[in-house]
Amino acid sequence: MATVELRFSALPEHVRTARLVAAAVARRAGVDEAVLDEVRLAVGEACSRAVGLHRNGGITAPVKVSLIEDEKQFSIEVGDEAPHAAPGGLSATAAGDDVETEEDEMGLAVISGLVDDVEVKAGQDGGLIRMTWPTTPPPVPVP
Repeated sequence: MATVELRFSALPEHVRTARLVAAAVARRAGVDEAVLDEVRLAVGEACSRAVGLHRNGGITAPVKVSLIEDEKQFSIEVGDEAPHAAPGGLSATAAGDDVETEEDEMGLAVISGLVDDVEVKAGQDGGLIRMTWPTTPPPVPVP
């Protein structure tokens, strides 16, 4: 299992770099060429969401991206350090802020539409979006 880790300041201009790195590593891992645009879009959406959560919450910690290459799959984890849920289901940083909640839900809906295998975890210490795609093994050379 090979892993590439990327950390970047919560600035919108770094999202493009994360998308480019994710697509390059996905290609090397064996993700189907036809799916690479979906990988780029999903990573861009997840990173933009994390950047927004950090900026809105005044969090200075970097956004974390892990690109994980397994034998038959490729996964990308985008992590943030924004508190997501307080008891009672209200946002810990902006309880009652409908605009932020709608944008967050829209971002997650876009990601779910792009990726078949998505897992979202959220808590007081931050959140994690894990997206997984199947890979195809490289062709075996014929002697």
